[in-house]
Amino acid sequence: MKYRDAGVNTKAAQESVKKIRRLARETFNDSVLTDIGSFGALYEMKEKYTHPVLVSSSDGVGTKLEISAMTEMYDTTGHDLVNHCVNDILTVGAKPLFFLDYIATPKLNEKMIEEIIMGLAKGCKENNCSLVGGELAEMPDFYKEKHYDVAGFIVGIVEKDKIPNADDIKPGDVLIGLGSNGLHTNGFSLVRKIIFGKLKLTVEDYVPEIKNYIGEELLRIHKSYFPSLEPLRETGIIKGYAHITGGGFYDNIPRILPHNCSCTIDASAWETPLIFDFLREQGNIPMEEMYRTFNMGIGMVLIVNPSDIKNLENHLEDIKEEFYEIGHITEGEKMVEIKFKN
Repeated sequence: MKYRDAGVNTKAAQESVKKIRRLARETFNDSVLTDIGSFGALYEMKEKYTHPVLVSSSDGVGTKLEISAMTEMYDTTGHDLVNHCVNDILTVGAKPLFFLDYIATPKLNEKMIEEIIMGLAKGCKENNCSLVGGELAEMPDFYKEKHYDVAGFIVGIVEKDKIPNADDIKPGDVLIGLGSNGLHTNGFSLVRKIIFGKLKLTVEDYVPEIKNYIGEELLRIHKSYFPSLEPLRETGIIKGYAHITGGGFYDNIPRILPHNCSCTIDASAWETPLIFDFLREQGNIPMEEMYRTFNMGIGMVLIVNPSDIKNLENHLEDIKEEFYEIGHITEGEKMVEIKFKN
């Protein structure tokens, strides 16, 4: 017997790597010293830092991949993955340097792999980082047909004295929310249960309540906030960043608060995107559960001193970044109070 008899085609995998090498190379800069296919990727630090700190994060796309499989559209998931990881390291003030991916599939599908890599490369170019390598695993019998998994690992860098310090956050500071691009990459297990389980909809269905097709709405790309916030990253204007991902407002904002601070959020300060209202109504979901599961239209929360709000808002207006003043810091023990809409 040969390896191919067990369902693994190493020759096809090598051919696929040759095709995607071009996409990865488009993200390279002068710091990348190795090509795709090396045992280890080499990245030379050419910028001068006084006290550099490396920042790393790893994540996946979750069951949003099911929607990708249903639509047979794979070019969004890689982009989702990069942007999610970039936002995570942005919360400690880091800029991304390079990214590696892991793709697992039951059977090699060249179209699928190429589209995933296209999305990864697009995300890396958007965030000015390099896609330096990854792993492509063909795993027959482990994954169901048309199913696959994508995960990624990012490395960024920040000067030690530019890392946001939670102790700088004080009662009276203001919370600025940056608009999301829909569901991003969280809560999809609940979303699928409502849309495909309870309502029996398909990805091709048009839903008047959300003014969009299901597949198109659910595959909206997870937004990166790095390009908009990079000019402010080392100014000290932003005291804290909270990426609103799994756990929503209740779990993510306390992660950046000092022990003596809580926050109050006014949910009427922004217009909730239609998809969230649709899910709440169709799933009969309690309001608190909505804000614990989804981003509700706010993908990143910034904490700033009242005296710096004008400078921040002027910058966001200049680059046409959607933002809202959504709350303020109060005294307490890392609690989040949300005043829901009537």
